[in-house]
Amino acid sequence: LHAATYELLVLLREFDERQGWNNGCLSCAHWLHWRTGIDLGAAREKVRVAKALPALPRISAAMQRGQVSYAKVRAITRVATPENERSLLDLALTGNCAHVERFVRAWRRVDRVQAAKDTETKHLNRQLSTWVDDDGMLVIRGRLTPEVGALVQRALDAAADRLFRDTTAASTGNAMAEELTPAQRRADALALLAESALAANFDVGTAGDRYQVVLHVNADDAADTRSEPPSPGASSAALDGAVEVDHGALYVSMETSQRLSCDASLVHMRHDADGAVIDVGRRTRTIPPSIRRALAARDAGCRFSGCTSRRCDAHHVKHWSAGGATHLDNLVLLCRRHHRAVHEGGFRVIRGHDGVLTFFRPDGAPLHVAPAAPFDQPERLEATPRVTGKLPTRDGTRFDLTWAIDVLYRGPVAPN
Repeated sequence: LHAATYELLVLLREFDERQGWNNGCLSCAHWLHWRTGIDLGAAREKVRVAKALPALPRISAAMQRGQVSYAKVRAITRVATPENERSLLDLALTGNCAHVERFVRAWRRVDRVQAAKDTETKHLNRQLSTWVDDDGMLVIRGRLTPEVGALVQRALDAAADRLFRDTTAASTGNAMAEELTPAQRRADALALLAESALAANFDVGTAGDRYQVVLHVNADDAADTRSEPPSPGASSAALDGAVEVDHGALYVSMETSQRLSCDASLVHMRHDADGAVIDVGRRTRTIPPSIRRALAARDAGCRFSGCTSRRCDAHHVKHWSAGGATHLDNLVLLCRRHHRAVHEGGFRVIRGHDGVLTFFRPDGAPLHVAPAAPFDQPERLEATPRVTGKLPTRDGTRFDLTWAIDVLYRGPVAPN
């Protein structure tokens, strides 16, 4: 099993070097997560280990012979270099997986070179989840980087202190005043923070408010133009020639203009011959809120193959400037990356008569959902090298972590 896993890592490294994953996925790890269904964090670790092994020939050979497991190799490659791999391999051969993991954690604590990488890892591992429990209570769970955690903690402390002062002033002389636990006070403090943010206009609206498409129409050329934005199905030629997106001081391409206007607001403005604005229509969303809610309920997240993002734009399969209607059958949720890929990156998406979406790569090849993994090459397992020699035995002696660090640690190194 260990030898077969080594072969998998070798193939994965070659696949990554050839960028076989570059079909809309973010990285080789993202492709592995989509293709095999393993956790994204586990996929990142497999790619990391695969890239580290070429520089560690002793560890690679031991794993290829089946002498060390992937779990041990995953641990020691976090700190292994060509200079120290012999000692780390000896540890892996004589200790169990728990010993190796403890040793590597201790190594990393005393290795200051790892500090910068740990900071980046913490940033990547930040998360916040919310869900409604069986009793209807909202449960919040998260992991924040130290600096953000300190900021949140300070804000909660300030809000809790404000609530404590207000409660103390209101309950003076009141024998029925409620006794709050510290946890209850922090829950109330979080509610106060949320109310304060919304009261300060923190909520800037839906995704449709991020951009505004302005149609500049000369009064002489718009005698028969209505004072409202064009409806889906209006003359695409007139729209394509008139759309200008206010994107700071920059002008963007037509493809970008269409992407921004997929889920935006429209304001119809009329100018006189000198360019002065003489009439401004009301702002209208290209996608009404009711349809936006139905779309979010139907798609739940990005529909691009393998993508798990939930922060999405609404995309017109057939753009409204080309006559596409703004209804559910012509809309799909796409994350910002894949929305850009469809408009500017050459990818295409069509919806069949059965409602099934099909994405196409820039070369025209369809991008299907990953099929079941094939198992039609049993001879590959039969050709795997057999484990040779006798594996080390473990007598249950307590692992002296401090002694091991003192003996093996040789100062800061740049880990793989």
